[in-house]
Amino acid sequence: MISLPFGPFARRNFAIEPLAAADCPHLHRIHVETFRHPWSEEDFHALIGQDTVFGFMAREEGRPGSAAGFVLARLVVDEAEILTIAVLPALQRRGVGRALMDAVLRHLHRERARSLFLEVDQANVAAQALYRRLGFVKVGDRPAYYETQGGRSAALILRRDLGGPA
Repeated sequence: MISLPFGPFARRNFAIEPLAAADCPHLHRIHVETFRHPWSEEDFHALIGQDTVFGFMAREEGRPGSAAGFVLARLVVDEAEILTIAVLPALQRRGVGRALMDAVLRHLHRERARSLFLEVDQANVAAQALYRRLGFVKVGDRPAYYETQGGRSAALILRRDLGGPA
């Protein structure tokens, strides 16, 4: 478990912990508050039940059952992908997403993964800035991938090389 206070304006401390099947209701609730087309609780149960899928939850310390955000990823052989990452809107831009991504990167380092991929909405400027700071680079895009209020926007495909075995 990692405990981090996030920035000078933070009033709360968060712990980053591995996900478990019991977290699926929290994952669904956060996804509903964060995404236009959220995944169902059953979707999360099915994913967490897969051997190749792992993730982390940010929980507010001192509040059992609290959930601020999560990340879900998949690792197959030496290549990983972020399946989804979400932080409650009221807690965004406070370092929670960064702490979740750091947990994924540490896990992938231990597993000797070589690369990590993710997709991000081209309109999500804050997330793109985080991913750039974490060393991700654009390797492609999927035009008109995401449905938006005004139409559709592209998904940017990003990759970070992790080193791993040669």
